[in-house]
Amino acid sequence: MALRTVVWTLLLAASTAAFAALEEGDRAPAIDATASLAGRPYAYSLKESLAKGPVVVYFYPSAFTVGCNIQAHEFSTRAEQFAAAGASVIGVSLDSIDRLNEFSADPAYCAGKLAVASDPGGRTARAFGLRVADVRSGATDTRGQEIDHGFAERTTFVIRRDGTVGAVIGGVSPEANVTRALETVQKLSAAR
Repeated sequence: MALRTVVWTLLLAASTAAFAALEEGDRAPAIDATASLAGRPYAYSLKESLAKGPVVVYFYPSAFTVGCNIQAHEFSTRAEQFAAAGASVIGVSLDSIDRLNEFSADPAYCAGKLAVASDPGGRTARAFGLRVADVRSGATDTRGQEIDHGFAERTTFVIRRDGTVGAVIGGVSPEANVTRALETVQKLSAAR
């Protein structure tokens, strides 16, 4: 049993080392995806959003799961604060656009104030250097519905207007993730 634990720990460490999230100062990859806002799909472009101000790109495992529900709710309730700092926010997951249409309109989570983009297969998450786990057999969301996609690790990138990463936020609670992202964009706003 102890040997199995040691082997599992080493494998996990090796797989973690294989992925290195982008770091502050790195150029962010392009994001051109189908997104949803208030239940309506649209074509999202990171380049177009950056023309208006900094962008908070937050990757999350799956819509309608406990941590993701909390994080989406926190971003939506603070949407005006992000806008006041000149920043926009886009959530990215491997969910289908149909699931995201529901999630983006749900008054308990995105509440029509937070856009979320579909990254089927995790290509965008991997371009940002994030780990993408395979779909877990039998996984269900908080509504009891089956989750039929993989999971990107919860990590937030604050992208400056010039397309470079201004901050990387991970390894904290969903609430702390949102708070740190807001603090970062407020500092960027104050520095203008």
